[in-house]
Amino acid sequence: MRKGVLYALALVGAFFLFLVALAFLLSFWTLKGQGLPGREAVGVVEIRGLITQVRDQIDLLENFRRRKEIRAVVVRIESPGGTVGASQELYEELRQVSQEKPVVVSLGSLATSGAYYVALGGQKILALPGTVTGSIGVLLQVPNLEGLLKKLGIKPLVLKSGAHKDLVSYYREPTPEEKRLLQEVLDDIHTQFIKAVSERRGLPEEKVRRIADGRIFTGRQARALGLIDDFGNLARAVEVAAKMAGLSGPPRVIYGRPEQGLLRRLLEGRVEGRLLGLWAAPWFVWTGGS
Repeated sequence: MRKGVLYALALVGAFFLFLVALAFLLSFWTLKGQGLPGREAVGVVEIRGLITQVRDQIDLLENFRRRKEIRAVVVRIESPGGTVGASQELYEELRQVSQEKPVVVSLGSLATSGAYYVALGGQKILALPGTVTGSIGVLLQVPNLEGLLKKLGIKPLVLKSGAHKDLVSYYREPTPEEKRLLQEVLDDIHTQFIKAVSERRGLPEEKVRRIADGRIFTGRQARALGLIDDFGNLARAVEVAAKMAGLSGPPRVIYGRPEQGLLRRLLEGRVEGRLLGLWAAPWFVWTGGS
């Protein structure tokens, strides 16, 4: 009798461990953006907030690009922009994916500056009539603490190995020569943005340059200017992507979910980078809209 009870408890325990292991595997699969294996589907990747750390989104896009059952990709963007390098990295990744599968971009309520640059990587861009987008430009903002430091009686000591090593300093006003050098960098980045809009949207570069002064547009204005293709929400973007991929009927949708966790970010140095990155170098930002 006692052995029977022990056997029963062992079976219950083994079954419980099996359920825990299964739940863990399914959870891990979902975090990786894998979804459950099955029929052909449309993958959805979300880009929200300031675009500065893009490792998760790139991993998801690469995952969707490799998987055969993912026939098309929709990128949902809700962002005021972000750093130049991060925006360009996502833009290039979307272009890579679009060479193998249809990529449709869905703009939410706000997709300006660097966020619009990312959208250019897709084959089609959908937005709502009231979506705020555009703001084609680049911005560099640096606080000048010189007056405050003088009031506090603090005099910074700066040692440098080159004349322009402290080109962007928080402690003093830049010289006319330094402003000229910074403006040249901003102008070059701005030209890259303009060329990307011209090439990806099939617009004359001069036409783009006339509207690329940082102004924002509604979705309706953007469509009239050729900056987007059509109106529609996320569901409509999924339908368009499915049609481009040749899928019939309501498509299965798989949402990519980035892995979370402070430990993982600490191990990869990503939390430290976020805390210190602002102080390490000039922060060129494509941001705007509000």
